Amino acid sequence: MRNTMLPLIGSLGTTELLIILGIVILLFGATKLPDLARGSGRALRIFKAETKGLMDDEETPEATKTVEQRELEARQADLERRQAEIDAERERLNRPDGA
Repeated sequence: MRNTMLPLIGSLGTTELLIILGIVILLFGATKLPDLARGSGRALRIFKAETKGLMDDEETPEATKTVEQRELEARQADLERRQAEIDAERERLNRPDGA
């Protein structure tokens, strides 16, 4: 079905497009058209951003990370470092020789 529709869309001339535009204006009214176009544009931008996000690798390149992402990663690294220090101190205190 998809292959059969493509030639029909490609063969629309100026007259047919103007008729379709006239019908759309009659159905929705001229005042609603800018709102419809704006809403369609937003929906397409969101869709494009989501599909781009799905196509990106699991790891985000450093250049495209936001400031918040970098800050969270720095905090996570600091927490992991502190946890390692606590684990090392606990291990030292639990040694039987007390060293």
